[in-house]
Amino acid sequence: MTATPTDQPDLTACDREPIHLLGAVQSFGFLLAVSSDWLVSRASENLADHVGTAWDIALGQPLHAVLSQDAVHDIRNRIAYLQGEDSVERLLRIRLKPDLPEYDVAIHFSRGSIIIEGEPSGPAGHEDIGITVRSMLMRQSQSSSMQNFQLNAVRQIRAITGFDRVMLYRFDQDGAGEVVAESVASKRESFLGLRYPATDIPRQARALYLRNVLRVIADLQDPGARVLPERDLHGHPIDLSMSVLRSVSPVHIEYLTNMGVRASLSISVVCEGRLWGLIACHHHAPLRPSLEQRTAAELFGRMFSMMLESREREETAGYEQRSRAIADRLMAVVAQDAKLLHDPEWIGETIGAAIPNDGIGVYLDGRIALSGMAPDEGQFRALIRDLSTGAASQIVITDHLSQLHPPAAAYAERAAGMLAIPISRSPRDYVVLFRAEKVRSVRWAGDPQKAMEEDAHGVRLSPRKSFEAWRQLVQGVSEPFAAAERRVAEAVRTSLLEVVLLLSEERESDQAKAHERQDLLIAELNHRVRNVLSLVRSLISRTRGSAQSYQDFAETLEGRVQSLARAHDQLTMKRWGPAEIEPLVRAEASAYLADNGDRIRLSGPRVLLDPAAFNTLSLVLHELITNCAKYGALSDSGHVDLRWSIDGDGALLISWRETGGPPVRAPERRGFGTTIIERSIPYDLGGRARTSFRLSGLEAEFSIPGRFVTIGSGVVGDADTARSEPDLMTAAEDFPRTVLLVEDSMLIALDVEDALKSLGARRVVTASSVRQARDAIADGAIDFAILDINLGTDSSLSVAEELRAAGIPFLFASGYGEQAQLSTEFAHEEVISKPYGRTEIAEAVHRMRVKGGAGTA
Repeated sequence: MTATPTDQPDLTACDREPIHLLGAVQSFGFLLAVSSDWLVSRASENLADHVGTAWDIALGQPLHAVLSQDAVHDIRNRIAYLQGEDSVERLLRIRLKPDLPEYDVAIHFSRGSIIIEGEPSGPAGHEDIGITVRSMLMRQSQSSSMQNFQLNAVRQIRAITGFDRVMLYRFDQDGAGEVVAESVASKRESFLGLRYPATDIPRQARALYLRNVLRVIADLQDPGARVLPERDLHGHPIDLSMSVLRSVSPVHIEYLTNMGVRASLSISVVCEGRLWGLIACHHHAPLRPSLEQRTAAELFGRMFSMMLESREREETAGYEQRSRAIADRLMAVVAQDAKLLHDPEWIGETIGAAIPNDGIGVYLDGRIALSGMAPDEGQFRALIRDLSTGAASQIVITDHLSQLHPPAAAYAERAAGMLAIPISRSPRDYVVLFRAEKVRSVRWAGDPQKAMEEDAHGVRLSPRKSFEAWRQLVQGVSEPFAAAERRVAEAVRTSLLEVVLLLSEERESDQAKAHERQDLLIAELNHRVRNVLSLVRSLISRTRGSAQSYQDFAETLEGRVQSLARAHDQLTMKRWGPAEIEPLVRAEASAYLADNGDRIRLSGPRVLLDPAAFNTLSLVLHELITNCAKYGALSDSGHVDLRWSIDGDGALLISWRETGGPPVRAPERRGFGTTIIERSIPYDLGGRARTSFRLSGLEAEFSIPGRFVTIGSGVVGDADTARSEPDLMTAAEDFPRTVLLVEDSMLIALDVEDALKSLGARRVVTASSVRQARDAIADGAIDFAILDINLGTDSSLSVAEELRAAGIPFLFASGYGEQAQLSTEFAHEEVISKPYGRTEIAEAVHRMRVKGGAGTA
C-alpha cells in the first residue's frame, strides 16, 4: 500500500488488501488443514507448542497420528453439523492428547479442505452457554426504549468478555459509521457519538463481517504463526475467511495502535441480510476471552440482531400505520372537495403529520401554490422543469437538493432537501415537500480527509494518527428522509393520483359540463380500446389452424375482432346508462361461433341492466361462453339454452343449460374463470349463483336483484335476430360506383378499399390528407365518401363541407366511435367506429337510405 512520490494516492487501495489470504494465525492457537481422506496437508508453524508434533513432521500424516483417536472421533462427528463453506462448528473442552490440557476446537471447510483450529480452554464457568445467553436475552427484552435496548447490549457484552470498552457501531447509507451506544471503563475516554468515515472499514472487511460474524484479536503485538506450506500444489494460498484465529492486517494493527488498543473483539450485527453495524470491543492490554465466552457473545449477537430487526420493524410499521391513516384522511377530504389540492398550506399541514417538512409546493395543471419555507415561483417552475425530465411516476428524494438541481444552492437555507411526489404523467404535476438547511456539526474521529501521510518512501495511505474528535460543519443539506417516509410518500402518491384522475376539477360546475367531460373521458377510453383491438387483429393467430383459405382466415378473424369491439360498445353507446343483455350475448357468442351463433338459443323478456350489473354479467357470460366453446356443448355440435325471466320481486333470473356436447365433470381445481362464474354476482351485486356439472352439460342459475333491472318492451326469441348483411345490401349494383376514402393510415386504407370493392364499388380513390381529398373532389365523378375525422394534426370536417355543398353523400369513421366530437353542423351525420369492415359499411349505408339522407348514387 505504497505510492511513488509522483503518484496520486489510491484511496481505494485498502479495499483491495487480501485480508483473508494473510497466511498466518494468532499464536495463542494452532491450525491444521486436512484433506478429505484425513491426511494433514497444512499446519501452523507453532503446532509443536500446542500438541508436541512439529508442523513439518505432521504434513502427510493421518490426523490420528497427530491427535488422539478420541479427539479425531469427536472432530469427525462434529463435521456432520457443518452446513457449507460459511458454517463453523465448535467443540469445547476436549483432550487432543491424553497428556495435554483441555482445548477448544473450531472446525470449518475451506476450498475442499477441513480446517481444524485449537486453543487452550479457559477456566471452567459456573453456567453453560445456553443459561448465560438466556439470561442476557431476558434482560434485553425488558428494555423499554431503543436507546436502553442498545445500551444494555453493550453493557452485557462487556460483562461477559471483560473488555475496557464495548461500542455499538452503526453504519449509515453512505457506509460511514457512528458510535450509538457505549459501555466504557471509568478512566477511559468516551467515543460515544463519534463518526468514522466509510474508508475506515474497507469493502472486503465488510464482506467478511457478513460471512464470519465473530472476530477476535488477542494481542496486536503477537507476531503470529505462519501456516505452511504457504501455497498448495495448485499454487493457492490458504483461505482463512472463516478462521477464528486469522492473523491481523498490518494496516489494521496500525489503526488500532493509534487508538491505544492492544486487544479487540467484534460481533457483526446483521439485519435483513445487510450489515447494520458492529459490536466492537477494545482493551488496553492483551486479552483473550475463551472460545466458550466468545461463543456466548456470538450467540447473543445473533439474537440481538434478530431482536433489533424486530424492534425496527415494529417502529417502522407503527409509524407507517399512523402516517397512512393521516394519508387516508387526506384523501377522504380531497375526494369531497378537489379544490383543496390547490391549498398548499392545508396539504402541508395534513401531510406534515405523516412526513415532516418545512415548506410545500404544488404544481397542478400549470398553476403553482407555495407555502412555508420554499423557493419562489420562478425557482419552483425551474425545479419542476428539471423533475419532468426524469422517469414518470417516480418519487424523487434528496437531502442535498443543490447536487440534484444546482440552482437550488441559491435558496438552500429555505429548501435544502426535497421529496417530490408526482401525481400525474402528462403534463407532470407534483406535490413537493421541502426541508430547510440543517447546519450541523459532525464529530469525526479524526479528520476524514487526512488519511495519507508522507515518509521516506513517498506518500502512502495510512490509518489516521489522531482519534481526537474533529468537527466538520455540514451546510446545504437537510435532515434526510427516512425509508419509511418514502413508503408513506408512495401511498400518498397513489391516492392523490387516483383522486386527480377520477375527480372532476370543479364539483360546482353545471350538469351539462359534467356530461361533456364524462363523454370526453368515455370517448378517450373507447378510442384507446379500439386502437388496442386494431393491434390485436394483426396479432391473433388462433384462427389460422382452422382456416381453409386466406379469405376465410381474414373474414373469420375480422368477425371475431368486431364482435369483441361491439361488446365493448354496449355501454359506451348508452352513455353508461342501462343496456340490453341480448346484444351482449350475441357479441360474445359470435367471437367463438361466427355464423353459428344460433347454437345459443335465447329466450326471455327485453331486459336492461345498469352499468354495474352489466359489467359483472358480461364477465360471467364471457367465462361461460369461453369455457363452453373450449370444453362444453359449443366445442362439439351441441346447443346452449340461455333463458331469463323476472320473478315477483323484480329480480332477474337467468338459467344456462348445455346439451348435446361431450360429457362434463366438475373441475378438480377452481380456476379464476370458475371463481368469476360462481362468486361475481353474489359478491358484487348481492345476488345468487349456482352451478352444476352434469354429464349432459353444465347447468347454472343466477339471480340479479331488481334494483339493477329495467324491464323493456317485447320478447327476445330465436327468431328475433339481427338483419344479415345480404338483407342490408340486396344487390351489389345498388352500391355507389366511385368512392372517396379519406384515411391517413395506409394499412387501414387497404383493408377498407378491399371491403368497398367487395360491396360493389368499381373505383376507390384514396386520400391521406385534406389537400388530396379536395383534389379528388375537384376531379369530379365522386358518388360517395368515407371520411376519417382525425387526420394526424388535421381534420376532415372541411372536406365534409365541400361534399355537402356538392351534394355528395358521405359518412364519418373514427376511433372515437359514437362519441366522436362533431360540431352541431355535423351532429346528425352517420359515424362508424374503428376497426370497421364490409359489414359495418353496409349497415351504415343502409341506415342512411332508411333515413333518406343519401348513399343512393
